[in-house]
Parts: sequence; C-alpha cells; structure tokens
Amino acid sequence: MDRSATYLRSISAHLKHGGLIAYPTESCYGLGCDPYNRKAVLRLLKLKQRPQRKGLILIAANYAQVAPYILPLSPAEQCKLQSDGAKVVTYLMPARASTPHWLRGEHSTLAIRLTAHPFAKLLCRTARSALVSTSANRSGQRSIKTYAECQRLFGNNVWVLQGQVGKRKQPSTIQAWLDGKIVRQ
Repeated sequence: MDRSATYLRSISAHLKHGGLIAYPTESCYGLGCDPYNRKAVLRLLKLKQRPQRKGLILIAANYAQVAPYILPLSPAEQCKLQSDGAKVVTYLMPARASTPHWLRGEHSTLAIRLTAHPFAKLLCRTARSALVSTSANRSGQRSIKTYAECQRLFGNNVWVLQGQVGKRKQPSTIQAWLDGKIVRQ
C-alpha cells in the first residue's frame, strides 16, 4: 500500500492538533484520534453518541505504542499480544493508574489490539502512537464499511481516509487478558 509521505505527515499533524479521522480496519471503518488528546476523544464520543463510561479501544502497530497505557508485559506476553492481533483479538488489559479515564471509562482495564490491517498499522507507525479505534457509526447502529458512507455520516467533522476494509465480517473478538473470558465473539 503506497501512501505518499506528505499525505501521511498531514494525517499525523491533523491527529496531533486534535483532529478526528475515519479509516479502514479489519472489518469496518474505524473512528479515531490521538488518545492523549482529551478534547479530541470527547468530540469523538459526542459525534458517535457513545457514553464515556464504556471506554474505548486503542489500536497500535506494536507493543511499544501501548506500553505507556498498560501494566508491563513479559517478552512472551508481548509475543502473544502481537500474534493474537493478527487473529483480530482485542484484549481488556490491566491499565496503568496514569491511563486517562477518558480512555478507560469506568474500567480498570483498557481495550488493546495490535492491528494487522496494513493501512491502520501504517497510520499508527506514522503517528508514532496508538490510536483510538471505535467503529465509525453512531452508537448502536451498524458498522460502516465504505468511504462514501463515512462521508455521508460525518461530513466535515472527520477526515475520512480512503482505503480497503479487511475481509473480516465481524468486529474483533474482545477477551479479558487475565482470565481469558470472551466478552464479545
């Protein structure tokens, strides 16, 4: 997937300045922003009509991008996280006390996925950061699968990035890291 360096730098700057993006992921378009930008996260939640108490998912290209948010992992656990990201598993992982509440919601865990989607991974690498990743839809509505649908729903509120959604039909499996309990299949 060849993306120009200028285009990618523009996206990264947009995120750093509190901008919202919609981008293709493994199963649908995701809605994202810089996780440390509280104003951006609150705008995203308002646009999505999602209560903050539910918490959000962060995607990343690698463990280093999520390490500031979660309790440390052993090398073996880091490998498991990486390999299960390719299987599109999102883990509810014990969050550091410093992890912003606007990401965790009412939970002591944070939802983390190391994305296998080529463009989503490239976005994280370019931003040098994990990204908020929630489905690009209004809360409780069906997930959006195309650029045109995102444009219609979000208009000028979100920079919608063109790209191909992965072949996965269902959203990621959500699983508790500590006990393996499946929260969403």
